[in-house]
Amino acid sequence: MTSTALLHGPTLRLAAVMPEDIPLIARWYEDADFMRRFDASPAMPKTVAEVTKYVEEQQQSSTAFPFAVRLLEGESLIGYLEVDGILWNHGTGWISLGIGEAGYRGRGYGHAAMTLGLDFAFGELNLRRIQLTVFAYNTPAIALYERLGFRREGVFREFLNRDGVLHDMLLYGLLRREWHTS
Repeated sequence: MTSTALLHGPTLRLAAVMPEDIPLIARWYEDADFMRRFDASPAMPKTVAEVTKYVEEQQQSSTAFPFAVRLLEGESLIGYLEVDGILWNHGTGWISLGIGEAGYRGRGYGHAAMTLGLDFAFGELNLRRIQLTVFAYNTPAIALYERLGFRREGVFREFLNRDGVLHDMLLYGLLRREWHTS
């Protein structure tokens, strides 16, 4: 059984994504800044039905764990975190985070959410490696991941074309033995 403290930090918690959360998450897909940092797909709105389908598929998967990122005070939904792409036989998986509410970006909530997500991945799921990708222009996220102990392991050169400009995508990895020693 998962300890409730595992999914709670001093300022926020990771919770199940509820049906009433979907319209807000869909609204985040109308924010070009969010989209261009969170997803390689063309920045375009998603419908409530599209977001619902995606979240339901993730919730039913044995290799994905989607979470709503909620403030402890007031329970406001401010982001989405997912541990997914798990290869159980290898003990590896991916993590992704998006702080959808613009007013909460750059205020430490990403660090708090990632800390909880990594504790969950390494502790509860017993994974030994977590990886992520980030666009080279997303310098705030890169700084966050490096503060958390992630190491840059590779570059997908000229992976992304945004407004006619080519950008690299970076691969970062973190091993369980490195977590909390950084």
